[in-house]
Amino acid sequence: MSIAPSTTKDEVPQPAAPAPAPSRWAPLRPLVLRLHFYAGVFVAPFLLVAAVTGFLYAGAFQAEKIAYRDEMTVAVGDRKLPVSEQVDAARKAHPEGTVSAIRPSPAADATTRVLLSGVKGVDPNHTLAVFVDPYTGKVRGTLEQYGSTGALPLRTWIDEFHRDLHLGENGRLYSEFAASWLWVIAGGGIVLWFSRRRALRKVRGTSGRRRTLGLHGSVGVWAAAGFFFLSATGLTWSTYAGANIDELRTSLGQSTPSVSAAAGGDHAGHGASASAGDAEHGVGLDKVLAAARAEGLGDPVEIVPPADASSAYVVRQVQRSWPEKQDSVAVDPTAGEVTDTVRFADYPLLAKLTRWGIDLHTGVLFGLVNQLVLMLLALSLVLLIVWGYRMWWQRGRGSAFGRPIPRGAWQQVPPQILVPGVVLIAVLGYFVPLLGIPLAGFIAADVILGEIAHRRGRSGATA
Repeated sequence: MSIAPSTTKDEVPQPAAPAPAPSRWAPLRPLVLRLHFYAGVFVAPFLLVAAVTGFLYAGAFQAEKIAYRDEMTVAVGDRKLPVSEQVDAARKAHPEGTVSAIRPSPAADATTRVLLSGVKGVDPNHTLAVFVDPYTGKVRGTLEQYGSTGALPLRTWIDEFHRDLHLGENGRLYSEFAASWLWVIAGGGIVLWFSRRRALRKVRGTSGRRRTLGLHGSVGVWAAAGFFFLSATGLTWSTYAGANIDELRTSLGQSTPSVSAAAGGDHAGHGASASAGDAEHGVGLDKVLAAARAEGLGDPVEIVPPADASSAYVVRQVQRSWPEKQDSVAVDPTAGEVTDTVRFADYPLLAKLTRWGIDLHTGVLFGLVNQLVLMLLALSLVLLIVWGYRMWWQRGRGSAFGRPIPRGAWQQVPPQILVPGVVLIAVLGYFVPLLGIPLAGFIAADVILGEIAHRRGRSGATA
């Protein structure tokens, strides 16, 4: 008699596990995939230019120190001359133009910068910086300077290339377009990456398009937070979105305050005009600087002479690295007394966040470490773009280059998700027009092309 083999509990056939219920967000994946694909294809060239020029700009800070070492540094002496004598030495060597500001030597081995505006041959938006040895009064050289960070010709050229491709105000639209779409592409990539099964996210042991996709997704996820930050901070000083952000901050009472330049000390919040016949007025530069020092304004500072007889000197801190030094005072040129004070600690929250965000975006907040991180982010973006186009190439079949993602994805999205999403996109598009206008154009073109293809298909079927 045969005995049936015994079976353990583990060997008893188990019913197949039911397939996991699809997520309510699953219908969004095809729509996000299509948006990510087309945005990547058409916006990537602008992002590539922004990434390459941003990489160069981040490295320009250190390159500037090397290229202009002779103008920016001096041998340390025993005693620095009064600022007024340093300005006199600069004016004897360069009497042209007018003194718009003075930046006294901020360190033992740093020169003083006397900034001249209205100099023939110098860009009207720039100043001519005369570099003076603070110990001897000897002029070390002159260079054009731009912006509040004191950018010299090398960094200025790269900065303008990054900002507007040297095309002026119209050229700024390229960088705003790139910043407007960077966060959308990064956010779409995150959604697509985490909606894939974990097994499909691997890079090791893969090849072909799957390997390219793994590299693209892995680097993109790690760099996404940086891309969101660069996009948001880049928009704060863009042409159209930046104006909307400034208007919003003003309406909320969060605009950046400025010291009153009125000699009477009226706290009206208007900034001083950086134009004057010469630097010395009333009590003179040395007493003005001493009054600012007494108010706690340490180096580095910038002294702006009075614009006219009814204006005061303005002395402001210009340190943009951490910790920020952005205090400013107005000093009456007649009495040498401080008439108005604005402390960075008293800035509204959004004003502080804007200041920190811009300085972090431009690489000055944390110095060399900040610049290296920005260079790494820029390099990551370049690689992501290259991998993205490579995937498009690998997606093609035969002679077809890069098959597009099929249309109709939006029809799969439930109304309770689609309708709020459309409203949100409309609001964002209004405040960020270089996101909203191109997106509306893409949707319109996509609908028209889809309708044409549909009619051709229908006519071909009835022929």
